[in-house]
Amino acid sequence: MAKTAQIDVKDNDLLGALRDLFRAVLAQDAIQAILVPRRLPMKNGVMPTLITDPEQLDGADPLAPAFPINGAKVVSRLTRKASGGKVAAVMRPCEIRAFIELVKLNQGRTEDLVIIGVDCLGAYRNTDYTRWVGDDMDEATRKFVTGVLGGGGGAADGVDLAPACQVCEQPVPRGADIAVGLFGMDTDKRVLLEALTPAGEALSEGLRYKKADPPLPRRKEIDRLVAERTAARDTMFAETHEATDSLEKLTGYLANCVNCYNCRVACPVCYCRECVFVTDVFDHEPVQYLRWADQKGLIKMPTDTVFYHITRLAHMSTACVGCGQCSNACPNDIPVMELFRSIAHRTQLGFEYEAGRSLEEKPPLSEFREEEYPEVVGI
Repeated sequence: MAKTAQIDVKDNDLLGALRDLFRAVLAQDAIQAILVPRRLPMKNGVMPTLITDPEQLDGADPLAPAFPINGAKVVSRLTRKASGGKVAAVMRPCEIRAFIELVKLNQGRTEDLVIIGVDCLGAYRNTDYTRWVGDDMDEATRKFVTGVLGGGGGAADGVDLAPACQVCEQPVPRGADIAVGLFGMDTDKRVLLEALTPAGEALSEGLRYKKADPPLPRRKEIDRLVAERTAARDTMFAETHEATDSLEKLTGYLANCVNCYNCRVACPVCYCRECVFVTDVFDHEPVQYLRWADQKGLIKMPTDTVFYHITRLAHMSTACVGCGQCSNACPNDIPVMELFRSIAHRTQLGFEYEAGRSLEEKPPLSEFREEEYPEVVGI
């Protein structure tokens, strides 16, 4: 059973209480640095930042509705090899799940890492956040947090949560060593701190917060939110299926793709050092384009766009965590996330697998199961 404590919030300053928590974590002898979303000094934006100076935590803002990059990729870079020091990483639930997949793919390690998960309130699209935030970033974050935790959702000033966040049924950080609970809490006064692993317990003991049980409204609020998001997700699945249930429809769905490959670069679990689509395999000779055009009288350029997405679906549907960074990165607003989540959901159900659920679960196709898919293999 998780060990729980409460973090007192002074003067209704939730961000201040979280920054104090991060300072206390960084002050621990075992922790050399902390990775946390921090405001950029040169622009009104938020990016994952590796901090060793406690004073620099004044700009930490893990509650801002900004999600420019899935931090699992950053944590992978920090942990792929031994660094000589331990890092505490503040991560959203989808970032934690993506990192778990990367560890199973030998792209990251947990030995020199402590994960601090925070209940996720959602985020805006990159362009929406930049337009919405204004100059007072503290006030913008407070306004957003008040709206979400007050039951009003994440919409503010004509901006709504990114589509991936609206259908995310996993807002609580499973897989973390320490979890910060916001849902169902009176966050003007206190938030919940849960130690979920032995590493989390070891760290939390040095933080010296007062022990406390989770309040009863917390479970109820989480259940309500999950039910609401699950219903929205299922509606999205049905609409996406209707829009892509034939090759003709799928071609239309992806018609604006320009082969920029931004979705591949932004995807936290797409980790290949060399992608087949940037090799000579798809560097066609000029005469080939003319032959294709001659066959039908015309050919859309660039070519291979649908094949590119089908290939990525085949590669990534077992590991997709639904973070939405693919859509966030698309310059032409193709609803890539909706397609990938829909296919990934069915693929993972078929393998009785959930991406990022546990380090102990082996990825599909990486092990042989004698009784798997008997209706296909005929055994």
